[in-house]
Amino acid sequence: MNGIYFINDRISIDGRTREESVSLQVQSIKNYLAEQNIQAVTLNPYQLKDYYSVPHALLYDLRKENTSFDYFIYYSLQAVEDFIYTYPAKWLILKSYFHEFIMIDKQNDLNQQQAI
Repeated sequence: MNGIYFINDRISIDGRTREESVSLQVQSIKNYLAEQNIQAVTLNPYQLKDYYSVPHALLYDLRKENTSFDYFIYYSLQAVEDFIYTYPAKWLILKSYFHEFIMIDKQNDLNQQQAI
């Protein structure tokens, strides 16, 4: 099984600093990948990190590669919601490249609508 994971390096989670938030996302996702035996895929050989932090760059690389993957892994709805609501058509295109979307932190506010 293979997957690509997304880290939002521009958000603060539960009052943490941005650096702490990135570290929380990376550690949580890497633990999940190890537990589920999912291989993280890097599409761009010039990519500095083994994750994506810019959805537009991910979409560009996916279009170039023109293949589908098992999983898109992200930490929480907060990590992707800005992209979802700002670029709904691109979000649907991005979703078409993956068989399943996995959200690591499943604590949901009951008043919060989800568009995934």
